[in-house]
Amino acid sequence: MNAAQLRRVTAESFAHYRHGLVALLMDAVHRGASVGFMADLGADEAYTWWESIKTDVEQGKVLLWVVVQEEQVLATVQLALCQKANGLNRAEVQKLLVMHHARRHGLATQLMQAVEQAADQHQRGLLFLDTQFGSPAETFYRALGYQLCGRLPDYACSPDGEYHATAIYYKLLSRKSA
Repeated sequence: MNAAQLRRVTAESFAHYRHGLVALLMDAVHRGASVGFMADLGADEAYTWWESIKTDVEQGKVLLWVVVQEEQVLATVQLALCQKANGLNRAEVQKLLVMHHARRHGLATQLMQAVEQAADQHQRGLLFLDTQFGSPAETFYRALGYQLCGRLPDYACSPDGEYHATAIYYKLLSRKSA
């Protein structure tokens, strides 16, 4: 079996990964991940959502990576670059997803390293993200040096419709003097 490979997804290569990204999103949601979708997520809705991400990639608003093995998409993450004139120092980490059978093999860490490198290259010294409060993801992000900023009660519901608090994390990659 070939080793997993990290790849940056561009507007030109997006179509090659689309089906795998849809399968990955559906795997995550159907296993309870609170990533903006309900349990009844179907392929059509997932395809439509990924098409909106493709548009953001084309416009340079979002950077997208996948980890593939034998061309199967195993994991993905997005970095949304703030477009506001007063926020060009920040970016949001979004939709870090790993296929259930590929977890605990370092893929998420590999993706987060790529995110941080790209953020630095784009002069984004502040990264932030949110995750379900009390989830195992919190331990993962803290291990990578992210700091808990706070939590918001009843922020989003899981796919089954139950509302949960979200935890907001940030990481300063570098300090830029004004």
